[in-house]
Amino acid sequence: MWRSVASNGLSFLIVALFLLGALVLWGQNTYTTAGPLDQAICLRVEKGSDMKRVSRDLLSVRAIDNDTIFRLGADYKEKSEKLKAGSFLIPAAASMDEIAELVTRSGASTCGTEIVYRIGVTRTSVQVRELDPKTNRFDKKAEFNPADETAPEIFERAKALNDTRFRVLMAEGVTSWQVREVLMAIDQLTGDLAAVPKEGALAPDSYEIRLGETRQAVIERMQAAQDVILKTAWKNRVKDLPLKSPDEALILASIVEKETGLPTERRQVASVFINRLNRSIRLQTDPTVIYGITKGEKTLGRGLRRSELDRKTPWNTYRINGLPPTPIANPGRASIEAVLDPDDTNFLFFVADGTGGHSFAKTLKEHNANVRKWREIEAGKAQK
Repeated sequence: MWRSVASNGLSFLIVALFLLGALVLWGQNTYTTAGPLDQAICLRVEKGSDMKRVSRDLLSVRAIDNDTIFRLGADYKEKSEKLKAGSFLIPAAASMDEIAELVTRSGASTCGTEIVYRIGVTRTSVQVRELDPKTNRFDKKAEFNPADETAPEIFERAKALNDTRFRVLMAEGVTSWQVREVLMAIDQLTGDLAAVPKEGALAPDSYEIRLGETRQAVIERMQAAQDVILKTAWKNRVKDLPLKSPDEALILASIVEKETGLPTERRQVASVFINRLNRSIRLQTDPTVIYGITKGEKTLGRGLRRSELDRKTPWNTYRINGLPPTPIANPGRASIEAVLDPDDTNFLFFVADGTGGHSFAKTLKEHNANVRKWREIEAGKAQK
């Protein structure tokens, strides 16, 4: 009997230890993984506050999911007694570990103003954003195009503040030439960029820049981020794709990026190009022709001429077989993942449908009917 009791007790102890270990691992993972914050906020830590109050404030603005784990993690890493008073910029998706590090650094950092250099496909602008103390969110106070507008006074004032945050926001589908031009115009950065970075090698994202940081260092961060995205997507690619290397995937992803109007269509658009490559059908996509004309150094600003469609360049996919020699822009993560895991379709054609998206077709007959509908829509717009 006592042996049975001892045996059951030992089994219970083993199970309890196993569950405890699993709970600890879960807590550690929760503490170090990305958090739920969807955009940066400014966290105010009042003098005399403790980690319990800070954790509740973070939970109330959904910067963390579990205030108990935050406090336990901070205690375990001996940060609770190092809490500083002040205002701290909490980046989007910051982990509990990263937040605890921010609020315990020597010297509180304020975060009332940020300047954002926005690199868009057709327009580059500079935004001045200030913190709204009621919402703890950054609101746009001014925006201007540095190429043809005089900087407003609020921009000059914000630049002069010691605590202003500077960011570069790079949109999907911009070219490396556009990125270089903007970085060269940011006087908070130093050094030169003698050459345009390799097309497609920069990851569209938001990058915080530090005063005095070199332009080359910013480019290298963008390249490193794209390298990680591409390697991960290539490792997880589906079988039997007509793409021989990550470089070819990047080229096709840049085409999908330029051709996709609606994010939900990326994998469908990718499937069209994958299907055409599998059948040795030319890709016949206008953005590649445009890149052959502009080399990514400007927007065309007009429709393509018949002579340009007929002119053979290394990028004109109406005249060459397969992929062009380089990407035609810097694709985002979603487009890279789309070409390496496209929808399973029989589509070979697509054309604009007038809603921002596309009509897809399996046969040339279906496609021609869709083209007629699109031309009717265009004609209707022209008459208005």
